[in-house]
Amino acid sequence: MSLWTSLEPASATVDPGGSTTVRLRVRNTGDVVDEYRFEPVGDIAPWTTVEPQTLRIYPGTTGTVELRFAPPRTPDATAGPNPYAVRITPTEHPEATTVPEGNLTITPFTEIRTELVPPTVKGRFRGRPRLAVDNLGNTKLTASVSGSDTGDQLSYDIHPSNIQIEPGRAAFVRTTLKPRQVIWFGSKEERPYTLAVQRSGTVPLDVEGTYVQRGFLPGWLLTFLGVFLALAITFVMLWIAYKPQVRSAATEKLQEAGVSTLPPSPSVSAPAPAPPSPTPAPQQSPPPANDGAGGGGGGSEEKKESKAPEDTAADAVTRLAAEKSGRHICYRAYVEGDGWTDPACDGKTAGTVGKGKPIKKLNIAVSGTNGTAGSAFVHDPESTNDRGHYNAPWSGAPDGVDNYIGSRKKGAPDMLGFVINVGEGKNRVCQTAHVRDEGWHGLGCDEPDSGEGFIFGGTLTNSLWLEAVRFTV
Repeated sequence: MSLWTSLEPASATVDPGGSTTVRLRVRNTGDVVDEYRFEPVGDIAPWTTVEPQTLRIYPGTTGTVELRFAPPRTPDATAGPNPYAVRITPTEHPEATTVPEGNLTITPFTEIRTELVPPTVKGRFRGRPRLAVDNLGNTKLTASVSGSDTGDQLSYDIHPSNIQIEPGRAAFVRTTLKPRQVIWFGSKEERPYTLAVQRSGTVPLDVEGTYVQRGFLPGWLLTFLGVFLALAITFVMLWIAYKPQVRSAATEKLQEAGVSTLPPSPSVSAPAPAPPSPTPAPQQSPPPANDGAGGGGGGSEEKKESKAPEDTAADAVTRLAAEKSGRHICYRAYVEGDGWTDPACDGKTAGTVGKGKPIKKLNIAVSGTNGTAGSAFVHDPESTNDRGHYNAPWSGAPDGVDNYIGSRKKGAPDMLGFVINVGEGKNRVCQTAHVRDEGWHGLGCDEPDSGEGFIFGGTLTNSLWLEAVRFTV
């Protein structure tokens, strides 16, 4: 052995996102000038740099290099002691390679991210949002989840209420919201609520959402019944007050005359008034077809594009329903560089396969399913864990009307995936998605009896994108 080494210090501590240095001293104990190459090895080698990487040392002299450790602030930087090593290879005697070892302790840090899917839920008797909790720290996350609202207007069924998440992983918490009082008549009411993620010894992390409670019966019906009851009471009172007293007047006259010389007259009854013409039930006009920018609904882009589509999904599903009874779904994709594809229906492909062109937007319409709703999961340029995010609330449309999710504005993000349901989650919809570099995913269907009320298709990975879709109902 012609080499002596020393690590100063042999053990070091570093915070994720920071850096620390260790000095490595090397002494040439041989009798010739030698050049030594330094190479970090081990699990933390990607975060380790050696300066300089080579060192020429004369016999009997000592040289020094610095090892700099800079672990990132990500779940990959595992908290606790992490061994490391440096391979030293002499140029003149490569067989005399030396590998001094040390220990680097990475301090723990905690970082979590939460998101409600969807942030706004609607229903008459219950709502079922899901809370996504991501552990972005480097230690196991243990927390409890609870719900609250102003005025204690909702009850909460949370499962699971206690979660444990490994670093870099995520968990979904299913929540059922139930209003304590039913709105029998009237319009919908918004009830804000908060789900709190509580870790021991820390301030709870609050996630705010909105439950839109719908009335059991429409408000106009209560007004109609009130007006009808008032008119009925008025009619009865008027009839009682102004009913002619024919019989009593005739009796009085006969008593005054003492005897009647006229034959008895037949009684005469007033004819009943004709019933009013039946009032037709108010019809809700379907919203105009649009080519929206966000998760659906209105917006500036819709107003600009109200004349554009030549043949939309709604046009296709209307034709198909006229030809063939039953449930149908039609859809088309806006492909970057190609524009809108022709509508496809009932399991046929919309989009492109193997061309590397992402889908920006989907246009979906149904028949015989009591409407459809959905939201787009898109590329997130600010992602820290290589995952996308939902860019807009849910948008829905009744049977025979176009629904749009995603956006085709200039610079709009690529679609990674989507969530969809039909009939407010009470009917079944199936999907399969083609993802770049992954091909066709397996068939996935929602189960109306499971309580989820929707199905997700596509990918969560930020570096991939959606290329084609197929739907059936």
